[in-house]
Amino acid sequence: QVQPVESGGGLVQAGGSLRLSCAASGRTFSSYNMGWFRQAPGKEREFVAHIARGGSTDYGVSVKGRFTISRDNAKNTVYLQMNSLKPEDTAIYYCVAGVRTYYVPSMSSEYDYWGQGTQVTVSS
Repeated sequence: QVQPVESGGGLVQAGGSLRLSCAASGRTFSSYNMGWFRQAPGKEREFVAHIARGGSTDYGVSVKGRFTISRDNAKNTVYLQMNSLKPEDTAIYYCVAGVRTYYVPSMSSEYDYWGQGTQVTVSS
């Protein structure tokens, strides 16, 4: 079992950058597929990025080319580097972990463990 804990959220101006971190407790962190989702007030939950246990990555359409997901298995941590931030990136960002071998990375139901979320606010 793994428990994701997010950090690094905050307030940033449009065009700026933030790096989110997700520390996941558990001795088998490297065996988990990790990802990020976000949810803005009044909007549906949205897939942001995913990194498989093997290191392959996927991104949501709205963040591709601006965000980068990475993982450090030695530190049990996954990162989300967010560049060229826009006001529409404002949301609560959730770190997720999953154990499935065959899954659709962009579907929230494919993940077994969720963090509490961290707020990201981008001002115009």
